[in-house]
Amino acid sequence: NMFLTLILGGLFGWLFCYVYMGMRAPFQSARRKLMVASWSAPSSGEIYGVLEIDFSNAQRYMDRVLKETGQKLTVTHMAIKAIGTGIAHCPSINSYLCMDRIFAHKSVDIGCLVAIDGGKNLANAKICNVDKIPASEIADILRAKADTLRKGKDADFQKTNDTLKQLPVLIIRPLTMLAGYLSSALGLSIPAMGVRPFPFGGCLVTSVGMLGLEQAFAPFTPFCRVPLLVMVGGVRDKPVVVDGKIEIRPILTITATIDHRFVDGSQAANLAKYTRAVFEEPEKYDDSLKVLKKKDEKAPKEE
Repeated sequence: NMFLTLILGGLFGWLFCYVYMGMRAPFQSARRKLMVASWSAPSSGEIYGVLEIDFSNAQRYMDRVLKETGQKLTVTHMAIKAIGTGIAHCPSINSYLCMDRIFAHKSVDIGCLVAIDGGKNLANAKICNVDKIPASEIADILRAKADTLRKGKDADFQKTNDTLKQLPVLIIRPLTMLAGYLSSALGLSIPAMGVRPFPFGGCLVTSVGMLGLEQAFAPFTPFCRVPLLVMVGGVRDKPVVVDGKIEIRPILTITATIDHRFVDGSQAANLAKYTRAVFEEPEKYDDSLKVLKKKDEKAPKEE
């Protein structure tokens, strides 16, 4: 009886302190509550990588696409295309864990974090079959989804956000872990929470270049359950050695956080190789010009 009393007393005391501190704490946004609920001390193996890429050819390609077709491509659009191509050549990373077993995704899908509410919140926009579509189509999809999210018209995101606003961190922590497992390990849908199967695909991409940062590393979010996080940094002029001479070139920095359970160094190197190749030889790996010109030819002409 004394042992049970001590346990109950301890639980009551902990609950009292939790409620008391919750009342004293300043207001927390839904996103901040989600972050607090997501992380504890790190305990898993992670690989960190930095890729510096000469952006000269990619910039010329983007300028040509804009001049000849009117379609504007950004660094993020090119980066998503490049990463998707890299993942297609490193299939082991395009996978997910379920019951301690690794399974391959059926397509190369990438989640892209979009800033909403004036930068106070982030939302996910998933793009499917990234390796098979041109950067121009990636741009169209991302712009459309970002516009829907920013206007508050994405029903799934609104359900998720409303749920988080109403719950305390104590409940959010197990709920997000359960939802993450059901959706990103078992591939199930949870309509009531606005959660779809594999909502983040096999990789999550976010950008800090527009914030004026050259590089940063993204931390793994447990409920996302993706093996690859990519942070697209800014483009900066830097001195580089070209044919034995020092030249100033625009350099793009991309950083990656990789789950060591899915890849080793050689596979990560292959991923980096093809990601770099898309930037250095964009016309070889991207069909934006061809697709947009064909679309323009099929469009009805004004008389």
